[in-house]
Amino acid sequence: MRLILLFTLFLSSTFTATATDSLQQKINLHFQTTYIYQYKPAFNASYGADHSILKDEEKQNSLTATLYLGVRIWKGGQIYFNPEVAGGSGLSGAFGMAGSTNGETFRVGDPAPSLYIARAYFRQSFSLGNSYDTLQDQPNQLGGASDNRSFSVSAGKFSLGDFFDNNNYSNSPRTQFLNWALMSNPAWDYAANLRGYTVGAIAMLKYDRTSYKLGLAALPEVANGAKLNTKIGIARGINAEINRNYKIKGQEGNIRLLGYYNQTNMGLYSQALTTINSNNRPDVVLTEKNGRTKTGFGINADQKLNNWLALFARVGWNDGKTETWAFTEADRTFSLGLSLNGMKWKRENDNFGAAIVMNGISKEHRNYLAAGGYGFQLGDGKLSYGNEAVTELFYSYKPMNAGIWFSGDYQFALNPGYNEDRGPVNVFSFRLHIEI
Repeated sequence: MRLILLFTLFLSSTFTATATDSLQQKINLHFQTTYIYQYKPAFNASYGADHSILKDEEKQNSLTATLYLGVRIWKGGQIYFNPEVAGGSGLSGAFGMAGSTNGETFRVGDPAPSLYIARAYFRQSFSLGNSYDTLQDQPNQLGGASDNRSFSVSAGKFSLGDFFDNNNYSNSPRTQFLNWALMSNPAWDYAANLRGYTVGAIAMLKYDRTSYKLGLAALPEVANGAKLNTKIGIARGINAEINRNYKIKGQEGNIRLLGYYNQTNMGLYSQALTTINSNNRPDVVLTEKNGRTKTGFGINADQKLNNWLALFARVGWNDGKTETWAFTEADRTFSLGLSLNGMKWKRENDNFGAAIVMNGISKEHRNYLAAGGYGFQLGDGKLSYGNEAVTELFYSYKPMNAGIWFSGDYQFALNPGYNEDRGPVNVFSFRLHIEI
């Protein structure tokens, strides 16, 4: 009888493994391209400097194209590879606002299209149970059965935003809000080169509706630099996040708690006030020293209310003592918004979004800018401080079942670059996004 029972259990476990293995997609290939046109009318400003958003009328556009290749190489082992082309410029070269207006552009200087490897990483997953969900085939995700209890390690080149601070309704400038402060938490100075990518490793433990993530990543050698410092012993970004998925009255929601710690040769804003460069202005770069740190946290939530309406919010803070190193010049942030699909007007594949975000900086940071200092993104020569506030509205129209979307977007910004003497700024945008 025991032999029969053992044999039955063996057959059962073998069948389960075979069934789930047969559901696994072996390879997938996706492509996206996104074109964005932005127009900014002239606005009032009594003064400005090299890192100000231009007060004159301005038109800019950008274009990105990405190939997503995923391959399952053995059980639990996957490789992802993303060559990408990007060209164009943000308004004023993406200077002058912490919440820059086009999340597809960065401060790369040359607007000519450039080909580079965005992502090239390996992931190994280990099953810790026998309860499965089904993952959909999509970019950088092979379709098939996914264990609800698992441990995985990813290593290579990627964006930390692929793994941390995700939000179902405020995460991608290609399909959702365009503003930098609505695609990621702007107070999260996440490790990245000037295009938003890094090299490192991410460990994730998934246990039913809760996941725990820990990441180690390379910071750029200089603030907003293209080259990464891979000497992890002296320069590194450490990120940790807990994500809890839940249901309220049958509707899905998520809450995420993020913490980070960066260490590299950053400068101190307080020291920079008395460190004057050859242009007779304070310069935080001249105060840089190895071992300096920046710490911060973020809270991120999204909640469906019904089949057509959802809410989302973010809160973020960092200590604001050392110079901003990789993402954007914000030390405090709060955002709140809503997302609607077009079910109510019989356009289920359309989307409307509305959000407001308010960014702030520390006392040390504002004193530095007020004295005429430059960050890698901000610097009006002087400063009449006020929190930077941005309201954004967009409507995404999907005309057919094919993967094409047209979007109109409007952004209204008060106190651009935390300066009450400049603005308000109005930005009108058009976006074409195609997925294959």
